[in-house]
Amino acid sequence: MKELDFYFDVGSPTSYLAYRKLLQMQSKYNFNLIYIPILLGGIFKLTGNQSPAVIAAKGKYMELFDLPRFAKLYNVSFKSNPHFPVNTLTLMRGAIAAQEMTFLNKYLDCVFDALWVKQLNMGHPEILADELKKNEMEYSVVIKLAQSEQIKAKLIENTQQAVDRGIFGAPTFFIEGDMYFGQDRLHIIETLLMKDGKQTETFIKQSISTDSKLSPDLMNEL
Repeated sequence: MKELDFYFDVGSPTSYLAYRKLLQMQSKYNFNLIYIPILLGGIFKLTGNQSPAVIAAKGKYMELFDLPRFAKLYNVSFKSNPHFPVNTLTLMRGAIAAQEMTFLNKYLDCVFDALWVKQLNMGHPEILADELKKNEMEYSVVIKLAQSEQIKAKLIENTQQAVDRGIFGAPTFFIEGDMYFGQDRLHIIETLLMKDGKQTETFIKQSISTDSKLSPDLMNEL
């Protein structure tokens, strides 16, 4: 069974889109999805990278066109968050805590939707507590573990590991030893999960290099 490493931060709208798409892919293909929560701000600091939103024109393009376009393609709800960027340190420690307590998907469903559908400022503890309660998770239990030295160290370890693997942003994926950056690369990863996936990926690369268009039949598969 193929393994897919998924490095993400809930404060990244493209991580949200990737998460929703990956859940769809899990219903179609047999692979092991490995969630690796990281702190995107830490990645930026360690690599010298910065959010696309820092560049006004690029941020505007993503908000008005790119993100809604992919949300429609994936058939998922999406709304830009007026509080962006949100400090996700507590949220990402919470993700690791939820992972330790074996309800990571439940936590991510809640937090991702709160940020990118409900447009809430999840940097406020009272809002986070309210959303967790609504989704049958005990805020005090999650936060108590999230504030432990073990969880703090794990987030630092995950983030450093990401940088050591060449990651400079989120979401980033690894499959069969290869790195893919951005949720807009998931269609390539999907071909690797299909039967004869490597042959399909080769065909995609050849198609792009020859006429920059994919065949209609192949597009129906992506």
